[in-house]
Amino acid sequence: MSKELTFLIGMILDEEIECDLQDICCMCNISSETVQDMIDEGLIRPRGSNPTQWRFSVVEIRRIQVTLRLQQDLRVNLPGCALVLELLEELDELRRLKHFR
Repeated sequence: MSKELTFLIGMILDEEIECDLQDICCMCNISSETVQDMIDEGLIRPRGSNPTQWRFSVVEIRRIQVTLRLQQDLRVNLPGCALVLELLEELDELRRLKHFR
């Protein structure tokens, strides 16, 4: 009998951590223009009034990662990603509500 090995690659982030634009671009391997496009589409909402002051939470990092996967795997455009993320969040909320009943 042979054993199958599974390797996981990931990043553990503290929920209280905030990253700046350069950190986000490096972590997610995207350009600042892509980040701006995601902000314009409403996918992410950084704190701060301009790019030098922007701070991104773990929630935004996760939203960026999901958006990139949707684009790469399913070729979903940014407006479509916004819709998918909204629906996924609603589904999570419904599951939480069902769990607490």
